[in-house]
Amino acid sequence: MLPRSIQKFISAFAALPSIGPRQATRLAFYLVSLGSASIVDIADAARGLAALSTCPDCFFFSEGPVCPFCGNPARRKDVLAVVERPTDVIAIEATRKFNGVYLVLGELKKTGALQPEQKLKLERGKARGPFKEILLALDQTTYGDFNAQTITKELSGVTEKITRLGRGIPTGGEIEFADEDTLGSAIEKRS
Repeated sequence: MLPRSIQKFISAFAALPSIGPRQATRLAFYLVSLGSASIVDIADAARGLAALSTCPDCFFFSEGPVCPFCGNPARRKDVLAVVERPTDVIAIEATRKFNGVYLVLGELKKTGALQPEQKLKLERGKARGPFKEILLALDQTTYGDFNAQTITKELSGVTEKITRLGRGIPTGGEIEFADEDTLGSAIEKRS
């Protein structure tokens, strides 16, 4: 019924977060309506993602040996923000209130238990210390609190102080969805 290329597109895109088969179908037909030149541009942009690597210091994405944050000599290397997702880094950077470096752990479990890969990432982060401050920039949820307690124990001894985001972000809120003013205020008023 549908051309094989559209079926293949729908199958691939329906597996992405927040896109099901219906949305993938709409997207396929929209892209076809743009014409082949636009489709080639979009495909080239997607192909560029394959060239990204993971920064060995912070585990954010990089186009070179290290990410733009770790490689920037103007950033404070003695202040570390621990986050779950790369999108959390983007949200924090949008505030222009944080000038340290990052450690991206990956999705944290709701149990407060760290996965072996996350423990290795924390060890890598600790090796970059000592730090004047480690900011636990985790979601303001009960699970975020559990994880913050676990991470605090793991990071003891490599920093003068461990802080959390101020409660400017509502409990139950996720960092990547906070507006820049709220997130900026939470960073400035961290405790």
